[in-house]
Amino acid sequence: MGTRISIIGAGSAVFSLRLIRDLCLAPGLRRSSVSLMDIDRGRLDGVHALCRRYADEVGAELDLSATTDRRASLDGADFVVVTALAAGHDRLRAGWEVAAAHGYRFGGSLHVMHDEAFWVNFSQYRLFGSVIEDVLSLCPDAWVQLVANPVLAGITSLPQRYPGLKIVGLCHGFHGVYRLADLLGIDHEGLTFEIPGVNHHVWLTHCYHRGRDVFPLIDEWIETKSADYWQTCPLSDLHGPKPFDLYRRFGVFPIGDTANPGGGAWGWWYHVDEATERHWKEDPAGWYARHFARGEERLAEIKRLADDRSRRVTDVFPPTPSGEVMVPIIESIACDIPRTIVVNIPNDGDYVPGIPGDFAVEIPALVSKRGIQGIRTHGPPTPVIAQILRDRVAPVTLELEAYEQGSKELLLQLLMTDPWTRSEEQASAMLDAILALPINAEMRAHYR
Repeated sequence: MGTRISIIGAGSAVFSLRLIRDLCLAPGLRRSSVSLMDIDRGRLDGVHALCRRYADEVGAELDLSATTDRRASLDGADFVVVTALAAGHDRLRAGWEVAAAHGYRFGGSLHVMHDEAFWVNFSQYRLFGSVIEDVLSLCPDAWVQLVANPVLAGITSLPQRYPGLKIVGLCHGFHGVYRLADLLGIDHEGLTFEIPGVNHHVWLTHCYHRGRDVFPLIDEWIETKSADYWQTCPLSDLHGPKPFDLYRRFGVFPIGDTANPGGGAWGWWYHVDEATERHWKEDPAGWYARHFARGEERLAEIKRLADDRSRRVTDVFPPTPSGEVMVPIIESIACDIPRTIVVNIPNDGDYVPGIPGDFAVEIPALVSKRGIQGIRTHGPPTPVIAQILRDRVAPVTLELEAYEQGSKELLLQLLMTDPWTRSEEQASAMLDAILALPINAEMRAHYR
C-alpha cells in the first residue's frame, strides 16, 4: 500500500499544485494516495481537476480524491498537511481598519497589524484543536505538518496539549538565505548555513560557500554595491537598508520574513512615522496591498487555467521542485532518505540556547525513518535572544494563556505589549471595538 496523505485546506490551488508537483517528482511517492479536503466544494473540485491533469501530464500514478468531510480524509492517513485558514483576509483587514483608527500602525505590531492578528489566531486555534483531535482519533500515528499560521504559537501549544502527537511546523522563510546568495553572486550549490531562532524571527549566524566564510562578502557588498542597489530596489525589499542596518546592529543577518512585512515588519523603530519609513525605504501597508493583489492575480490565472483544458498545467507549473519542504519530509520519513531540513519543533533539546524548552524554535533537523531529530545550534547572540524573548516569546505566551482561560483581561495584557500601545485606555477601546465586529461573535463569547 502506498503512502496516504491528507491535505486539510486544499482549496488553495497554488499550494496544492505545488505539493502535487513535488509528489510527482519524488520517485518513492509517485503512487501515493492523496486526499484533498476543503469546506469550499467549488474551489475543491477545481483544484482536484487541476491536480489530476498535472499528475496525468507527468505520468504519475497518484490516487487523488476530494472530499469536504475532514474525518473521511484523515481516516488512515500517514501524513497530514494542515494549510487551512479559518478566517479569511476580509476578517483580517476589517480588524486592521479598526486598529488603525485607534492609533496602531504597521511595524513590529506582531499581534495586531500583522497577518497573525489575535482575532485571526483565535479562529486558527479552534481549527488546530479540532483537526488534531480528529487526527488522534483516526490516524494517531500520522505525522502532522502545520503549514498554516500561526506556526509559532501552534507548535508551542499543540505538543503540550496533546502529548505524543507527531507534529512539525514548516515555513519557507529560511529560503531567504538563497536570495541573499543570489544578491552576492553565489551559486546555491555548496552553500551551508545555520539560521536559528523562532518562526519569523530567524537569523543567519553562520554561512559558508564551499568552505569560504560568506560574511566578508556581505561586508564587501555593503561597501561597494549597496548604494546603487538601494537607489532602485522596491520598498520593503528583503535587501533594503533596514535588514542591513539590523545586521550592522547585531552582527547576524535577518533572514526571510524576520524584518519583512510578511513577518510583522520587526522592529518598530524603523516605522515610527512616514518620514522614518521613507528614510529606510519601508512601506508595510503598500507591501500588503501588493501581496493581496498578487494573490488575486494568481487566483485569476488559476481559474483561466482550469477553464481552458487545451492548456497544459505543466506549462504554468513546470515539473521542477518547488523548494517547499513538505514532500521532502514525507519522502524522508516514508522512504528512509535522511535529509537535513529546517523545521519548527519545541525547544526541548535546548536547540536554541536561551529560548524556553517548551517554546517552539526554528532549527535544522535530521529527518529520516526515525522521525524528526532536532540539531542543536549555536543560537543567535544574546542581544537577539533578548529581543526574541520580549517580542515573540512573551506575547505568544500571553496570547495562548488568554485563549486557554478565555480571559479578556489577558488579551488586554497582550495588547499592552504592542509597540503602538500608548495607554491602557487606547488598548481597551481597540479590543472592545475588535470584539464588537459582527464577524467576531464567537470570539466575543469566548473572551469574558
